Amino acid sequence: MTGTLDHVMMRVADLETSLDWYQTHLDYEEKERYEGDGFTIAYLGPEDMHDDGAMLELTENDDEVEYEVGDAWGHIAVRVPEGELEDHYEQLMDEGVDDYRDPESCGGSYAFVKDPDGHEVEIVQRDYGALWSLDHTMIRVEDADEALGFWTRKFEYVEPRSRWEASSFANYFMAPEDDAKEAMWLELTYNYDGREYTMGDAWGHLAVRVDDLNDDWEQLMLREADDYRSPEECDDLYAFTRDQDGHEIELIDRDPDSDSLFPF
Repeated sequence: MTGTLDHVMMRVADLETSLDWYQTHLDYEEKERYEGDGFTIAYLGPEDMHDDGAMLELTENDDEVEYEVGDAWGHIAVRVPEGELEDHYEQLMDEGVDDYRDPESCGGSYAFVKDPDGHEVEIVQRDYGALWSLDHTMIRVEDADEALGFWTRKFEYVEPRSRWEASSFANYFMAPEDDAKEAMWLELTYNYDGREYTMGDAWGHLAVRVDDLNDDWEQLMLREADDYRSPEECDDLYAFTRDQDGHEIELIDRDPDSDSLFPF
């Protein structure tokens, strides 16, 4: 499997409100929309995103449920050019985005805002990738050794970017070994105090690209991955497994000649 992170899915209360927020403040464009039975999905991303760049998937259900973010779900991170963090953060403030964690409070290295549903959006500085493109997705894990082992054994991920081991927590950035630097990376956050996390339902899933859905699914089963939703259960269009903490991971086989981003 390629292992490249294809998209990250979050649930939102009102799709049009969320679309307006991301289109207005992050200059995202709607790539494609799917109207399902009782739900709507929209793919978003910068206009000039890299071929291996990840998309943001927003899902709205028609049942008007109020979602809980939970604390197992961390944040998405978006890129701005090196040296332009303050300027872009001030631009967001001028546009009326809530002041959540400004650059000064984060040592001048990054900042955070929140979208209309309370999903945290980190702003990081990079010398590559399109403006506002997805840099990484952070999830919290209860056992670092198990989490690192899961992504290493099941998906053949490595730690190519960095790790940060502080006095009370650690961050591990993981991705496939030969991934393009413009691709989205996975950040695993582990706190040393043994806390347990609530998953919440506002957090949806990560999606990983595979070369052949059924073959790669069988390989995951050999590696003792969780048989959560098999390809057969999903009409051989996609599949889902889960990590040791219950974070859902979709497997998707991208057809470059397809007229649609959705495998429906």
